[in-house]
Amino acid sequence: MSGWLSWRRGRASRSGVAGSDGGEAAAADPRWVVVDVEASGLDPIGDRLLAIAGIAVSFSHGEPRLSLGDSFEVILRQRSDTDAAAIDKSNILLHGIGLGAQRGGVPAEAALAAFRDWAGESPIVGYHAAFDQTLIQRYCHACLGRRLDNGWVDLEHVVQLVVPALPERSLDAVMARLGVSCLRRHQAAADSLATAEVLLKVWPLAKAQMGGRTDFKAFRRLAGRHRWLRS
Repeated sequence: MSGWLSWRRGRASRSGVAGSDGGEAAAADPRWVVVDVEASGLDPIGDRLLAIAGIAVSFSHGEPRLSLGDSFEVILRQRSDTDAAAIDKSNILLHGIGLGAQRGGVPAEAALAAFRDWAGESPIVGYHAAFDQTLIQRYCHACLGRRLDNGWVDLEHVVQLVVPALPERSLDAVMARLGVSCLRRHQAAADSLATAEVLLKVWPLAKAQMGGRTDFKAFRRLAGRHRWLRS
């Protein structure tokens, strides 16, 4: 396969590459995946998906931890006939995926199939997740013939409920409030890691509002309560 695809699942070895004993997490240690995308613009209906990245969060006795050896990252190949003059140069400066990297990426069908296989049946968490979900589902439908069946939740909706008095709810503002750093913002792998760290930071507050429950269904129900904040 041409292009660049990074996919690790299972326990990381000393070198940082997943071992061969990867597989589905045991029932007692459920697995969620935290995902971020990069796109050619801000319209998830019309703009192009450029990259997907994610990292797994596993649970032990109801407490989440990062699974650094269980991660995913891919740059999707863009058409070679894409008009370079039509590409937004300021957008490239933001996400850092240049024209060469876009044209040398992994074919979209293979990239989405790999993401589907990595995510498995795990619930998916994102920050402002509607954007990520719309792009990924749109591409899955176009490339694979069907959308993913995974449950999704927007972590920003949980933040609204459990982190009070934020001047704004951007990922940058939340990271600053919670003391989370990011190696490089607007780069999918770094943003997914930062989002996962935000999840870990707000988890005790979320767990308290879920009455001690730790399952994804309760977490998604908590996220849904954001609609009533201004009612």
